Amino acid sequence: VQLQASGGGLVQAAGSLRLSCAASGRTFSSNAMGWFRQAPGKEREFVASIFWSGGGTYYADSVKGRFTISRDKAKNTVLLQMNSLKPEDTAVYYCVAGRGMVSTPRFVDYWGQGTQVTVSS
Repeated sequence: VQLQASGGGLVQAAGSLRLSCAASGRTFSSNAMGWFRQAPGKEREFVASIFWSGGGTYYADSVKGRFTISRDKAKNTVLLQMNSLKPEDTAVYYCVAGRGMVSTPRFVDYWGQGTQVTVSS
C-alpha cells in the first residue's frame, strides 16, 4: 500500500486546512485509515481514523469538534478537514493505514510521507 498525503501549509490561528491522502496498491489489506502527527520534540500522536467499510470514526480528544475525517471510497482517498486551528496543532501530519482503528502505532501497517502543518498565532 502506498499513501500519498497532500494539503499541508501555513495558516493563521482559527483558520482551516484540509489534508488529503490517496491510497494505492493492496488497499484491501487494511480496514482503516487515519492520521498521526508529530510536533518538534514530541512523540508521534494519534489524530483521527475512519473504518474503510462502515465509515465509523475515532478522534483524539484534542481535536474533537474541530477536525473531521471522511473517505471517498471511489477515489481511495481519506480527507481530514481541520477547522479552528490552534498553534499547538503545528506538526508534521502522517497518513496511515492498518488494522482496528489504527489509534496506536502498533496497529499501523503503512505510513505515508508527512505533510507539514504550521499554525501561526
